[in-house]
Amino acid sequence: MAGLCTDKRIIELCEKEAMITPFERQQVRNVNGKSVISYGVSSCGYDIRVSNKFSIFTNVHNTLVDPKNFDTKSLVEISTDEHIIIPPNSFALALSIERFKIPRNVLTICLGKSTYARCGIIINVTPFEPGWEGHAVIEISNTTPAPVKVYHTNEGLAQLIFFESEEACETSYADRKGKYQNQTGIHITLPKL
Repeated sequence: MAGLCTDKRIIELCEKEAMITPFERQQVRNVNGKSVISYGVSSCGYDIRVSNKFSIFTNVHNTLVDPKNFDTKSLVEISTDEHIIIPPNSFALALSIERFKIPRNVLTICLGKSTYARCGIIINVTPFEPGWEGHAVIEISNTTPAPVKVYHTNEGLAQLIFFESEEACETSYADRKGKYQNQTGIHITLPKL
């Protein structure tokens, strides 16, 4: 019977299918003697991290955000050493450190971690469809009227939940030649039509 994947099944899929790279078999809560926001396998999910590359939305150029005709002047690219500050009522894009290779019978949903949710940060990522591969672009919204610090690299940001079907899909994301297939960890992929 298929359904929600537990830690045991997530580990099996990662070892057999290389579903997540790099992969941590257990939750990491301490790096080099320092407490961190956890990442790695949890009871029924996997906590992911983001790299130090961010794009933050700005209104400096007074551009319209249009998903069909995206103007890159809407964004400011930032790389940081340890964390980024997301301005009040603002939004940023980040790249996952982990690369994913989702099997044809698995669907993945990404949710924010409670540590950030309690600080007014909302994480939004569309589902990782069966057959999708690449680094995820994570959307981070600061819903507060105050700046919020978001950590990267060795700190968790979001949790993935995996659902496994009893059978593989007939047409995968890869078969459809999805427009966000094989996103690299080098550049944040912006909206495409």
